[in-house]
Amino acid sequence: MVDKDKLRQILKDNEYKLTPQRNAMLDVFFEHKNRFLSAEEIYVKSKEKYQQTNFSTIYRNLEVFEKLGLLHKTNLSDGTFYYGLISEDSHHHHIICKSCGKTESIDFCPFPDIHEKVNKKFTLTDHKFELYGYCEKCVHKK
Repeated sequence: MVDKDKLRQILKDNEYKLTPQRNAMLDVFFEHKNRFLSAEEIYVKSKEKYQQTNFSTIYRNLEVFEKLGLLHKTNLSDGTFYYGLISEDSHHHHIICKSCGKTESIDFCPFPDIHEKVNKKFTLTDHKFELYGYCEKCVHKK
């Protein structure tokens, strides 16, 4: 499990200042580490922690966090991008609730042979596999 100090160190090592807005965002991601959040949700929750946060700052920092490999970014069926903290150092995939954004890791890769087969024609650097549906709580609401 990655902790806040490690993520802060990654930012420092890449010459990014630990601004109050970035710290607020990290706090929000850690408080919601088992679900994906939209940029709007991140904005609202970060603003509660640091009042001077603005929406453009959220987007700029989401790009920075993603570039540094701190976040997963996914697009649910509503066309909105959602972000979740990468909290494990190991390769894994996700099951994501389309209603509340709850996220669970899948601890196996359904593509064990794909790298070997594809690497003959293309050098893969990464992949992701996401399953979408409704968590137990949300399915009962429908």
